[in-house]
Amino acid sequence: MLSTEIVRAMIDYHYARQYGLWDSIMTLTDEQFTTEIPYSHGSIRNHMVHLPAVDTRWLKGLREEADARTFNYEPPDYPTRESARMLTEKVADEVKQYIATLDDEALAYVPQGMPLARWQVILHVVNHGTDHRAQVLRILHDFGAPTFEQDLSYYFFGE
Repeated sequence: MLSTEIVRAMIDYHYARQYGLWDSIMTLTDEQFTTEIPYSHGSIRNHMVHLPAVDTRWLKGLREEADARTFNYEPPDYPTRESARMLTEKVADEVKQYIATLDDEALAYVPQGMPLARWQVILHVVNHGTDHRAQVLRILHDFGAPTFEQDLSYYFFGE
């Protein structure tokens, strides 16, 4: 059932769609980026800092690092679109490098203190990202910014 190829494809999809989201976000004004939205994590900035924070916490858990549950990035530390985008890119690189080291046996391993096998955590990270991208895409639409389809099939079709 396990396949490093599938897991890597899902992570590639996850970050490709994150980068697409950033292309749309960069069309906003600074004010729109930090405008408080009365749903979920609030502003687009808050969502876009939340995503790499969660990805990093899960990555730390997969690596069995002691601070996995307490680690966080705080939105005020990323006041601009550029700084938050750089955070996304940094975390994406770290996650992709880690995933590249895993084989099927490593994917089946349940790290200490984790409730799931590595492959399950990785798919959760992708699913979590899809949920928040959908929220941000709606906010972007309301601001009149360009949006896109994030369906997995579109990614596989090269769209």
